Amino acid sequence: MTVEPLSVPRTQARLRLPAIRLEWLAAWLLGLLWILPLAYAFWAAFHPPQYVTRFELFAPLTLDNFREAWDYAPFARYFLNTFLLVTGLLAAQFVLCTLAGFAFARFQFAGHQLAFGLVLVQLMVAPEVLIVENYATMAGLGLVDSIPAIALPYAASAFGIFLLRQTFKTVPRELEDAARIEGCSWLGVLWRVYVPLARPVYLAYGLVSVSHHWNNFLWPLVITKSVETRPLTVGLAIFAAPESGVNWAVLSAGTLMSVGPLLIAFLLFQRQFVQSFMQAGIK
Repeated sequence: MTVEPLSVPRTQARLRLPAIRLEWLAAWLLGLLWILPLAYAFWAAFHPPQYVTRFELFAPLTLDNFREAWDYAPFARYFLNTFLLVTGLLAAQFVLCTLAGFAFARFQFAGHQLAFGLVLVQLMVAPEVLIVENYATMAGLGLVDSIPAIALPYAASAFGIFLLRQTFKTVPRELEDAARIEGCSWLGVLWRVYVPLARPVYLAYGLVSVSHHWNNFLWPLVITKSVETRPLTVGLAIFAAPESGVNWAVLSAGTLMSVGPLLIAFLLFQRQFVQSFMQAGIK
């Protein structure tokens, strides 16, 4: 009687099983560590202050923390400022990054490689390094303490230019030639051929941009001075440092109000989020 040896694929699968289980366990552990601060914020926001550090299953629920936070700080104005900032900035980034990415992808001009190299260098420079120069520039333009001053240093995004340039280079030239034969100008070719084919990349970049600038703190803190221009992050930081101490329940409620729109958007459109990032990565 002969015993047949195990097939190579089955043996490899058995050897990989412990590694897969370890990766699964590590993923769950990292996910738990990531969600713990958010879970604590939810607990503190929906319970009275005396239960902030007492985890009792049947502790009473309340919405008073949200009402107190809303009355304590002008969150309506902060939300409006942040909405105007992220939407206006995203529109400017789409326009500028599309034009620059298209130029780098389809045109050869004097200094082409040097100009694109300078764009890549910007990816390696932390924005915090340029705060002094950016502030001097905004002061020279008379834009200090204004929403445009927060947005202008980020309008020409090096990451957006690079991402769209790489995407546009994958578009077949035959489609461009067909549009040119039909009489389209270069802007017409860009609008009718390149932009529709890059929609997943636009969605992925838009999500990154909105999330980053919704949560950006240091530059808005430096350039704004009044309630009329402060975004949510700066308003929340001022709200979180009262002279008489910190009410963690009210602070948690204010934090949830600040991050709530992003959380709701992710929960509603998470499938589209993942698909857009996957398609952008495949390109």
